[in-house]
Amino acid sequence: MGNEINYLVMFRDSFTLIILLFCSILSFTFMVERWLYFRKADGRGDEILGQVHKLLEAGKPDQAANVAGKNPSAVAQVIAYGLMHAARPRRDLEELLVTKQKEERMKLERFLSVLGTLGNIAPFIGLFGTVVGIIKAFRDLALAGGGGPSVVAKGIAEALVSTAAGLLVAIPAVIIYNYFMRRVKGIGVDMEVASTRLLVMLGAK
Repeated sequence: MGNEINYLVMFRDSFTLIILLFCSILSFTFMVERWLYFRKADGRGDEILGQVHKLLEAGKPDQAANVAGKNPSAVAQVIAYGLMHAARPRRDLEELLVTKQKEERMKLERFLSVLGTLGNIAPFIGLFGTVVGIIKAFRDLALAGGGGPSVVAKGIAEALVSTAAGLLVAIPAVIIYNYFMRRVKGIGVDMEVASTRLLVMLGAK
């Protein structure tokens, strides 16, 4: 019993583990926030363009813009923006659509850099905690003046928990970051395709 690791005491005494706990809470919070945002921002451009095309053919451009604007997806917001400026020359409309795509992409990428950063730094924070723990373990060995490896075994085991905790924070953050970046790329392509098709529908000169 005396050689067992007391994780609560170890956590209380380790500043590194407290930092990693904060990082894990931060990571989880942004994962949930981005997941909820992407649920709202994702949408099929073909379906929205189909509705818009029918309304444009019926001579109802204002209603078409209203339908697209009420849809929260990034693609729909680009289409709605294009319909708002449909009277402009084609070149101006193309530039406006490009700027709107960039604006929507910035919204999609919001907080993703936090996940990427946490995925990169968490292992190093854990490694730092391990190094500090090993230094303390060997200091205890020097102060004990004997006893062999058994004196430092517990200290080293506790120190390695920091590395494990760092990886536990980093791995999910990196996986989710890559997943969301792939979603951003996919939605970005959808916005470009929808913009081009909208220009054709409008017949901008």
